[in-house]
Parts: sequence; C-alpha cells; structure tokens
Amino acid sequence: MRILSLTEDNKIMQEEAARLLLEGFAHAWNDWNECLLEVEESLQEDRISRVAVHENGQVVGWIAGASNYGGNVWDLHPLVVHKDYQGQGIGRALVADFESCVSEKGGMTIFLGTDDEDNGTSLYGQELYPDVLENLKQIQNRNHHPFGFYEKAGFTVVGVLPDANGFGKPDIFMAKRVAK
Repeated sequence: MRILSLTEDNKIMQEEAARLLLEGFAHAWNDWNECLLEVEESLQEDRISRVAVHENGQVVGWIAGASNYGGNVWDLHPLVVHKDYQGQGIGRALVADFESCVSEKGGMTIFLGTDDEDNGTSLYGQELYPDVLENLKQIQNRNHHPFGFYEKAGFTVVGVLPDANGFGKPDIFMAKRVAK
C-alpha cells in the first residue's frame, strides 16, 4: 500500500474516494454529487487530502482535513477505509501520515468529531444535560464506535455536543497534539 496526495488531475482517484465516502458514510452521505463535491473541496491549497492505494491500484482509504486557528489546528474530516480492508492498519497509517503532513505545515493539534447516531457509545440515547462534562467522563465504547479507534491512535476526548444529530445522538470531539 502507498499513501499519496489526492490531486486535481487524478479524476479516477477522486471518484474512488467519493465512492468510499458514499459507501462508508451512507447515513450521512447519500448523494453521489455531494460526495464528489466533498472530495473536490478537499483539494484546495489550504487542505490536506491523501489516499491509501492498494498494490492493485485501487483506492482503499481516504483522509482529508482543513486548517483552523491560523494553521495551529487541523480538522480531520473525513477518514474512511473500504469495508473489505478495515482492520488491516490502513486507517492508522492514514492518520499517521496525516499527522506528518500537519506537522510539516506547522500545525500543533488535530481535531475531529465522531458522531454517535447508532448506539456506539454509552452517551447514545442519554440526557446529557445539565452536567454534560460529568456524563462525558463516563463514556464507554459499544459496538466498535470509531472513538475507540481514535483513542488507540492517541486522540483524547475533549468534549461533546449533546443532541447534535437529534435527541441522544451526540457528536464526540477528540484531539491530539502533533509531535514536532
């Protein structure tokens, strides 16, 4: 596997990345044109957009991000790995590569949100108010929620937005300092 920058001139890889988004995030992305637009937007100069390419030439993973706070913080969005290639270290390799890219650009922190819309954590279906932070301290992974993957990759839960996706469906915020 190789990790490469996704470029404007490689329309085939762009379409493969969009297909990954469509298949991997069907609950959030259900329109081909929106997925393709998301990929195209990731190609802007102030962004990072990288693909994992299998030895057979197939795009099997995609990660992207945009800078915020004057380049100090990079928002990782999205990260997706083809379902047939999950659990093989591709996601972790993409995150490590993304960290290197952020570091090269002078970034200090990577930030992400990971929604719980399907009972993936102990926060799902819960009334998190009025003591949101106390409830967040009790978070537990259920059903292989992505926040467990990000924890293993060195990210820390830094917050939660209750009801971001409807009652009891929070967005969990995570961050990681990038090594200099």
